[in-house]
Amino acid sequence: MPTLSSRLLVVTDRHQTNGRPLVSLLQRALTVGECTIQLRERDLSARELLILAREVQALTSSHRSQLLINDRIDIALALEGAGVHLRSNSLPVSVARKLLGAQRLLGVSVHSVEEALEVESQGADYIILGPIYETPSKQMFGPPLGIYTLEKACRLVRIPIVGIGGVTASRARAMRHAGAFGTAVITAILGAEDVESATRELIDAVTLAS
Repeated sequence: MPTLSSRLLVVTDRHQTNGRPLVSLLQRALTVGECTIQLRERDLSARELLILAREVQALTSSHRSQLLINDRIDIALALEGAGVHLRSNSLPVSVARKLLGAQRLLGVSVHSVEEALEVESQGADYIILGPIYETPSKQMFGPPLGIYTLEKACRLVRIPIVGIGGVTASRARAMRHAGAFGTAVITAILGAEDVESATRELIDAVTLAS
């Protein structure tokens, strides 16, 4: 079964970069240390997304990091070895797995312990659970779940769980102490003035927690 190689996932949103080019920010983050990149640019056409995905994959390949394509199985299949991250209301995991095959990483976003258990039973490789803390980008999913819900999910679910939502370095460390495999961020890196410093702090938080 494919596994996540990094405890830090950087979820992209080129509208949250303070006007800076997305690819150059990802390059800066990857220079600091290994991050899994989840390419999530929902407003791009298939052609535009494929062009961007190829550019990002050139970075991830050179840094030996994983690339995940958000929801677009067709784009992932057009790229060598790219995985897929499904939204909670996307294709069923079983259908996505048939399309992707057994060797590509397949993850799912969930917003409750019950959903986490369900997608685990369907064959997901990992889960992103959230929002754990308050964050503007996840308000549509309701109030934050809190660290105790994350802890409960980590006790019950056997596949890796990655926490998302309102992440800071100290909160990332708390998520790891709660049992999470790692954490996923958007603006904590892409919106940071000093991308390298922010990436280093988060990598340290998720890898040095004990």
